[in-house]
Amino acid sequence: MDAPVERYLEHLRVERRMAALTLETYAHDLRLLQALAADGGVALEAVQVHHVRRWSATLHAQGRTGRTLARILSAWRGFYRWLGRQGQVKLNPVEGVRAPKAPRPLPKALSVEQSMQLADLQCDDTDPVLEARDRCIVELLYGCGLRISELVGLDVAASATARGWIDLDAAEAQVLGKGSKRRAVPVGRAAAEALRQWLAVRPRLVKDDPAPLFLGARGTRLTPQQVRQRLKARALAAGVPTHVHPHMLRHSFASHLLQSSGDLRAVQDLLGHASISTTQVYTRLDFQHLAKVYDAAHPRATKRNT
Repeated sequence: MDAPVERYLEHLRVERRMAALTLETYAHDLRLLQALAADGGVALEAVQVHHVRRWSATLHAQGRTGRTLARILSAWRGFYRWLGRQGQVKLNPVEGVRAPKAPRPLPKALSVEQSMQLADLQCDDTDPVLEARDRCIVELLYGCGLRISELVGLDVAASATARGWIDLDAAEAQVLGKGSKRRAVPVGRAAAEALRQWLAVRPRLVKDDPAPLFLGARGTRLTPQQVRQRLKARALAAGVPTHVHPHMLRHSFASHLLQSSGDLRAVQDLLGHASISTTQVYTRLDFQHLAKVYDAAHPRATKRNT
């Protein structure tokens, strides 16, 4: 390595006390900078903004993702800031250069059939109390679109300390979402019935704390990790051919509701999104669904064999 790079890495190791693995990543990214500068016949101290932009574009064309490029540029930017403090460069050639935005991945959702398969599962070999609880969990995650934190934060009834609670008479759940924003979520017929069945057997698990809606075998509030484990096992038992996690049921709720209603604003309110741009990702998922239907069903979608 060039001497400035070696001195900078030593600075990170000794003065910044950077972890070994992080230091290796910095070293890799700075070696890349050196190689690009050498290929371009330019000294590291003479690198200009147009060099960095061209190299960034080259790396992107070679297949580096936006996230990887952001990391690389961050390492380079820190190096030149340090060189500036050493009086070796006047301007930081990486300031203002940004990596291309990574495409936002589509949320993964179950099909309607898979969702029904999971919700309608009857596990006869499971403890009936736990079976009633787990069916109720699935119905609230899929039927109400709750976040996992909102689900486990539910209490049986409203109180001064409750983060959220169920009101069966009003057929709604009061939940505390992101940013400590409270919202009311309608509880549909299937979820309400699952709640009644669970509440009928729930007293068998109540011990010291009677407040939580969902309890574990020891009588304590169910944790997010426990819900994930139970949901994963339930999905396997239902024969759903994918890894199912709580947020996937929230995605499924939003996607299926949007497919049926087309009301983006209502879906935003039900999910508790602060910005409609967050909800708009489901329009892409809805279009993907429609495209698959078209490809499978429309006579003009594919060429006919002759």
